Amino acid sequence: MAVKPSIPKGTRDFSPNEVAQRNYIFNILKSSFELYGFQPIETPSFENSETLMGKYGEEGDRLIFKILNSGDYLSKTSEGDLQQKNSLKLTAQISEKALRYDLTVPFARYVVQHQNELVFPFKRYQMQAVWRADRPQKGRYREFYQCDADVVGSTSLWQEVSLVQLYDDAFTKLKLPGAAIKLNNRKILSGLTEIIGAQDKLIDFTVALDKLDKIGIEGITQEMLSKGILQEAIDKAQPLFSFKGSNQEKLNKLRTLLADSKEGTKGVDELQFVVDMIEKIGLQSADLVLDVTLARGLNYYTGAIFEVEIPSVKVGSVGGGGRYDDLTSIFGLEGVGGIGISFGLDRIYLALDELKLFEAVTLPKPKVLFINFGDNEALYAVKCIKYLRQNNISAELYPDIAKMKKQMMYADKRQIAFVVLAGTTEIAQELLTLKNMQTGTQQNCSMKTLIEILKNS
Repeated sequence: MAVKPSIPKGTRDFSPNEVAQRNYIFNILKSSFELYGFQPIETPSFENSETLMGKYGEEGDRLIFKILNSGDYLSKTSEGDLQQKNSLKLTAQISEKALRYDLTVPFARYVVQHQNELVFPFKRYQMQAVWRADRPQKGRYREFYQCDADVVGSTSLWQEVSLVQLYDDAFTKLKLPGAAIKLNNRKILSGLTEIIGAQDKLIDFTVALDKLDKIGIEGITQEMLSKGILQEAIDKAQPLFSFKGSNQEKLNKLRTLLADSKEGTKGVDELQFVVDMIEKIGLQSADLVLDVTLARGLNYYTGAIFEVEIPSVKVGSVGGGGRYDDLTSIFGLEGVGGIGISFGLDRIYLALDELKLFEAVTLPKPKVLFINFGDNEALYAVKCIKYLRQNNISAELYPDIAKMKKQMMYADKRQIAFVVLAGTTEIAQELLTLKNMQTGTQQNCSMKTLIEILKNS
């Protein structure tokens, strides 16, 4: 008995209706990106391992899918290394490439390689698949799409303001209600670790803090303690875990808390600018929410950090990003500031589906179907179809000589609006019989009249 085929966990097949719905999201995001002046690029699905490794922190590195070298990938490993079963040491010898973990690090590599071809500030958008060896669950997959917009070559805080507006524009067009655009600044987190005496534990502190919503204060406390952060330091950070009030009230509390930290105060000033400008400009449907516990675990963020949620649905964050002024320096290009945001296509899909906002999305289909009465009639139909397509009218011939009922059922199931019957009588008179599938009415018409009817319907 044949084994039933399957696909790897954390991956999915997409049927025609799902592809049409996903394209609906892609098209809206593309229109928003281009409205804000971003240009499209694409990068390879896999990169050299050294391009990716070490850029996402220890947890991120573990989630990178490694690709085995071609051919006999064990030939260059020593017997001693094999016997020791040291996976880290062996991986470096048998895998020189890896699937991309996100689009940001490959973009930084792209900027460095193509720096002489680009006009700075360079604004790019990119919509491609990424891969993470994560534990699959609802809204979290091993293969998924990211839709990114980044600007490199500018340290202006107006870029932060513009990206908040971009989020608002896209989620308004998607009709997702009340998107919460969460905002924080890594300088504030850095300043806080300075105040509590844990500067050398910044990464451990932010990685744990980023899990506050998932594991609570007790959970992150235990994780911080396990990473060597002292209880005394955690106690000093406690006020941060339950900040309440308006954006301005939170900024005032932060300014007091971080008064003795130059770095932290700079972070507060940057947040103040973004919050003030957005209040003066206004947003269409989203809310800007200052969240001082937002950390985002990626090591390369240096300033503003974003995360977006749709409060009315429980799918997790549907977007995120931040400023990474030092990222291109890891590839040898100094002094190129960068900032970017990402839209999580799959979670946006889940939110739209849960809120039943896909009703207006229809599958691609021909406007008219020609019935197949036989090879002679089919040839006449195909010539007509060619002419229709030249006039930008989608049309197709039912491929098989089948009973009329079966062909009509096909048109009905695909919700094709019109059917054309061209038998021996119509061919002799150089006419076509057009049937409206909604009303059931039929009429004889010339090709010219057919085009007029189809274009106006």
